[in-house]
Amino acid sequence: MRALLDTHVFLWWATDPDRLPGTVVDLCRSVQTELYLSAASSWEVQIKQRIGKLRLSDPWREIVEREVTQNGVNLLPITFAHTYRLGKIPPLHRDPFDRLLLAQSIVEEASLVTGDTKLHRYPDAPIIWEQDLPL
Repeated sequence: MRALLDTHVFLWWATDPDRLPGTVVDLCRSVQTELYLSAASSWEVQIKQRIGKLRLSDPWREIVEREVTQNGVNLLPITFAHTYRLGKIPPLHRDPFDRLLLAQSIVEEASLVTGDTKLHRYPDAPIIWEQDLPL
């Protein structure tokens, strides 16, 4: 299974996994799961840090590099295919980063792991959260 982690899920997974539902932690730990982090998440974190909406205990780059090394997280760049798909997503959610993550998950055929209920409004979205995972 391919799983694209929403920004908050990646941060919680990397720094405070107790905030995640147990089934999401199990999914992230499974050797059968390919974890992905989007460049959009890095962009979002940089902006939120700059404007004071996010503080991290370690530098962002160190967190990402640690997760790549220790947990095999794959880094997903933003491509034109992702932005073309973004143009087909209705504006049910105003956050451009989240809509881009959704577009990437569709193009990459990866489930988007997110607790963001606004993203759950998209009927065809490949969303995974606690209620969507088999026990």
